[in-house]
Amino acid sequence: MSDLPLLTGKQVGKIISKLGYEYVKHTGNHMTFINKNNHQKIIIPDHGSEKIGFGLLNKIIKKDLGITREEFLELL
Repeated sequence: MSDLPLLTGKQVGKIISKLGYEYVKHTGNHMTFINKNNHQKIIIPDHGSEKIGFGLLNKIIKKDLGITREEFLELL
């Protein structure tokens, strides 16, 4: 099992943009992305330079994006 790096919200946003998600708005401390193909919405926290915790990052990767950790790491 690969270890995930600590990433900021902006870094995660750049990675999910490679998967077909488009940035649509920034509300408070959260960025909203929508998949261009199936219109699925993902909300990513953006607290400046604060890193996203491993639990939330795992949830985004597995449940929201539906990919494996290894597939996510290849996009880095």
